[in-house]
Amino acid sequence: MRIVPVIKSRDLQRSLHFYTEVLDFQFKWPGHKEHSLANGVIDLVRDGAELQLSRHAGDGVFGSLTRVFVGDVDERYETFRKRGLDTTQRPESPIHTAPVDQTWGLREFAVTDPDGNGLCFCTPTR
Repeated sequence: MRIVPVIKSRDLQRSLHFYTEVLDFQFKWPGHKEHSLANGVIDLVRDGAELQLSRHAGDGVFGSLTRVFVGDVDERYETFRKRGLDTTQRPESPIHTAPVDQTWGLREFAVTDPDGNGLCFCTPTR
């Protein structure tokens, strides 16, 4: 079984910049970029994971959260910071400013995309 989250986007070009330039996702079908943009759905991949960005009315909900389990959450955080991740947008949320050890056994940090959708990157601590 494979599950592919659909992440709602108001502006695919803006979302595409965030997901490819900051979070380092890549086009699943690189030769079909213009076709994908015209159709309103973009398939992205990274490290065996896949997601879709969509501007269609029935796809996804703005403000959704997707958990992403990674091998080393601190390395991923540092990589994203070097790629331009802005950690000043949600100062009230500690997991938006740096990785945090949670009481439920995960070390995690969160990012918010330009449309208010969240991705929480996690590594088990136990």
